[in-house]
Amino acid sequence: MSIKVLCPNVISKIAAGEIVERPASVVKELVENSLDAGATQITVEVGGGGIGLIRVTDNGVGIPADEVELAFERHATGKITSEIDLEAVSSLGFRGEALPSIAAVAEVSMVTRYRDDVVGTAIKLENGAITSKGKQGCPRGTAVTIRDLFRNVPARLKFLKSPSTENGHISHLVTQFSLAFPEVKFNLIINGRTSFRSPGNGSLRDVLVEVYGLETAQAMLEIESSETVCPAVNGFISPSSLSRSNRNYLSFFVNRRRVQSRMLTYAVEEAYQGMLMTGKHPIVAINISLPPQEIDVNVHPTKSEIRFRSERHVFVAVQKAVRNALVGSAPLPSTRISPLPPSASTSPLFVTPPGHKATSLPQLAQKREGPESGPQLPILRVIGQFQNAYIVAEGPDGMYLIEQHAAHERVLFEKTREQQASRAIEVQGLLEPMAIEVTAQQQELLQSQQGVLYESGFYLEQFGERTYLLRSVPAVLKKQDITRVLAEILDSLGGLQKSEWQEGVAVSLACHGAIPTGQSLSFQEMEELVHQLEQTQSPRTCPHGRPTIIHINASQLERGFGRRGAHSFAMRSSTRLSSSSCFTGF
Repeated sequence: MSIKVLCPNVISKIAAGEIVERPASVVKELVENSLDAGATQITVEVGGGGIGLIRVTDNGVGIPADEVELAFERHATGKITSEIDLEAVSSLGFRGEALPSIAAVAEVSMVTRYRDDVVGTAIKLENGAITSKGKQGCPRGTAVTIRDLFRNVPARLKFLKSPSTENGHISHLVTQFSLAFPEVKFNLIINGRTSFRSPGNGSLRDVLVEVYGLETAQAMLEIESSETVCPAVNGFISPSSLSRSNRNYLSFFVNRRRVQSRMLTYAVEEAYQGMLMTGKHPIVAINISLPPQEIDVNVHPTKSEIRFRSERHVFVAVQKAVRNALVGSAPLPSTRISPLPPSASTSPLFVTPPGHKATSLPQLAQKREGPESGPQLPILRVIGQFQNAYIVAEGPDGMYLIEQHAAHERVLFEKTREQQASRAIEVQGLLEPMAIEVTAQQQELLQSQQGVLYESGFYLEQFGERTYLLRSVPAVLKKQDITRVLAEILDSLGGLQKSEWQEGVAVSLACHGAIPTGQSLSFQEMEELVHQLEQTQSPRTCPHGRPTIIHINASQLERGFGRRGAHSFAMRSSTRLSSSSCFTGF
């Protein structure tokens, strides 16, 4: 195959493919241009998930009339002028590729007025070529309108998600900009409705109120470094009592540029070591300030990744700042061991004997029929409870340890899926409606998933801009923190396909409704849980894929104790285990 120079049209589309990944990419590039232009007010309008319409309007300095056409030329920029400038980039954009790349895959129009000019300039482009240009009255600043995104790249459209999902990405992006620039007033309008509005008063905590809600914002801990410290670490973090089920709430900015960094994520998680439960993550909005010469921002087409000259130095600074804030607000717990409750054995390796009285086990009052194929587990005889977490049972060939939380998750998951299929979810009405405040991104998810939530037992009515009234919940959640559970359900559904939403809700309900590790169970409750687990279709794993049961056969026990005669050992074990008195002598 002979080597040929690509035509300009193909080159432009290749460049656009690197920069314009989805509608949110367009919003990112345009908002960065507005911020670099010194805007203090930025409005983002979106229609059709960003495919039909994207409009970004700002009150920045605008573009001189004689430079408007030049702005759509590749590698044309006023942010750097030489190689030396590239080594110390202080602006968000600098490559001069955004506008021409967008114009290559969409219909673009711009109206801009530069500083004190009397009249503005309007220009329109299709397929990267200018189709009209003229004078037009307008306020100072720039408004860029994008229509029919990817109109000439239909293959790219196939990889986009639903409009609600794309709206969610845009909402998340705008809220991230508001966290990085609290002095700028952002306004996000989706399908004609105001979805998010930041105060623009310079207070990051006030922005947190709009992004995460009043209760969360008030609980956040402030990090404030001295101006003489380099790198300076500033922002807010959540206390150890406030966490989320994914890392979507970790927001990192370097010189107010939003970045993705495994190193920064690891630094924060190391600071929280020992303070959060496994699988939980904090809420973080941190800006790291350091000289532009200490970072390289020109390592990724979307400028979302950067390289630090002294990565270890930054890691230590972030970890130390976060840890100091956590320890200063809530000192580490004492290592003093609390006495065991009167009902417990004096042994730390404690098994509950039959007849032990404990708190009642929710959701185990009624038995349900198993599948026609019959149970996939052998019939088990409950012996007791170990460390208030595991049920000890005897089977035909050895001992079985059942994790009570995972087992109950499996039972509740299959029960919920059956109820969803028959549209007969057990619900619990609330005596008084509960006001639920959601983030902009959660609202977009809620708009598209409200039917799924309703079919799962959540009855919500919109009450205000981003507030909903909750009138009923699934019966399985009657003793849970409903606000937290609903937020986690919405977050977990954000990354799923529409066909997976019902199952995702069922998984979350099972997880939050299952009996917790550490809860003491009566003998009857343990028997009922094991019986229900035996009747499930997939009793050996929980909905997350973790094992619910571990089997230790008689041969393994024999080898462990250095004994011979597995059969006689099993027989003697069976005789001894039939008496509950064997558990009182630990």
